[in-house]
Amino acid sequence: MLMDYPDDVTVQIDGLAASAASVIAMAGTKVCMSPTSVMMIHNPFTAAMGDSDEMRKAIQLLDEVKESIINAYQIKTGLSRAKLSHLMDSETWMNAVKAKELGFCDEILYTGDNDLPDEVAGFSYCRKAAAACLMNRVIATLPKSAPVVPVEPEHPPNAEPVPDPKPVTPVPDNRVKAAELEKRLSLLK
Repeated sequence: MLMDYPDDVTVQIDGLAASAASVIAMAGTKVCMSPTSVMMIHNPFTAAMGDSDEMRKAIQLLDEVKESIINAYQIKTGLSRAKLSHLMDSETWMNAVKAKELGFCDEILYTGDNDLPDEVAGFSYCRKAAAACLMNRVIATLPKSAPVVPVEPEHPPNAEPVPDPKPVTPVPDNRVKAAELEKRLSLLK
């Protein structure tokens, strides 16, 4: 409906335009963001209940909704469908500078062309990338496990047992209790 409006529509984002609000913002002829505002895009989600046919219908619906949302983002940004899909898959959070760099925003409010310092960088936070980085840091703090000793094939039924040349060292259990993980994470801060 906003795109059908005969005059220009200016969308002003002063705080947070996340999820469906980011899609609505794309209908603006001009999208302006405050320097302190944030935009977030992600894949659509739903709750579903029923048998496998109902689950397949829910998946198909989500796929169609995602394509529809990509249409809105692509019209505004000019980015490829693959790039937009990747940003949605990662649940991407963008500050105003990054949103402008990617084409989600046309103007940063309350600033002139030269008001922002040159070192101001666009910021984009992707949930999956951050989670992978965190897990890599956690894994790096875990003690190294003993090498896994390969299992020898069983001897034929009539053969005499061959003694092991050396005893097998048990592999330690590297699972970390939640309390210990929280303690380790607090040390990383």
